[in-house]
Amino acid sequence: MFRRERSIPLRGSAAALCNNLSVLPLPTRTLTHFGVVHGPSAQLLSAAPDGVPLAQRQLHAKEGAGVSPPLITQIHWCVLPFRVLLVLTSHRGIQMYESDGSVMVYWHALDAGDASLVQAVFARGIAASGHYVCVGTWSGRVLVFDIPTKGPNIVLSEELARHQTPITDIATEPAQGQDCVADTVTADDSGLLCVWRSGPKFKLLTQIPGFGAPCSSVQLWQGTVAAGYGNGQVRLYEASTGTLHVQISAHARAVCALDLAPELLSAAEDTFIHIWKLSRSPEGGYIEVEHCHGECVPDTQICGARFCDPSGSSFAVTGYDLAEILRFSSM
Repeated sequence: MFRRERSIPLRGSAAALCNNLSVLPLPTRTLTHFGVVHGPSAQLLSAAPDGVPLAQRQLHAKEGAGVSPPLITQIHWCVLPFRVLLVLTSHRGIQMYESDGSVMVYWHALDAGDASLVQAVFARGIAASGHYVCVGTWSGRVLVFDIPTKGPNIVLSEELARHQTPITDIATEPAQGQDCVADTVTADDSGLLCVWRSGPKFKLLTQIPGFGAPCSSVQLWQGTVAAGYGNGQVRLYEASTGTLHVQISAHARAVCALDLAPELLSAAEDTFIHIWKLSRSPEGGYIEVEHCHGECVPDTQICGARFCDPSGSSFAVTGYDLAEILRFSSM
């Protein structure tokens, strides 16, 4: 069971974008960083365990060419083995900062040459895999950046071109050195999932076709892909083969966020957040799902939800036109 805790006030509100909340817990400093985007700016907040805000910072999208300020599409902390980067995507490009947002270390401008006059240009979908940061784009391409241990010498090392529609989300998990292990999954607006093995050259392992609904959010759990869709379903697939394990009619409206720590959290536009316990049967190896908790945020279009700690004992929620980050902790 979870109970509502003290909310964290925002200077503005959260934009109506899926996955519009990033959380970076800092246990050694008893702090948690939160990131939310709205329009051309992103808000970074640091809060104590009791929810008291200790610091706030605003980041803005790099202008580039154009008469209007570019809209930010996502903000996400990428935890690499040797450093943490804050990555911001917009309609102009990709910005990478030191973890506190104080220094921008890299800027990648999007090339709109392939876009038609009526097609929006943007980047969206951010994840770290080993010493790489993967970022999705409007064209369906996934840009893979090689990150050095320190400094700004970041290199675009590869472009993955298996998607034909805009990328919506990217998820990764440590490969643990096993051969042919799926450690990266990319999702797009058509619902297609591509499962990859990361490395100096990313290898496509399998493609999981869509079924008419966009996939808005993905996660990886012990070689299993958890995918949330625009029809409210959450589906669990075997990452290496694409076999469907479980189909959950989790929500009445589109899923807007998934997270893992170690339970699965799903949030949707139906105002509900659900917590699911995942386990693998020792006999048959199939996935078992148990509903653990449901929380309703009345009259709110939820747009982001994340666990606040690795144990999953607390989570945070953002909503469209909601000038606060809602916090819940286990009782």
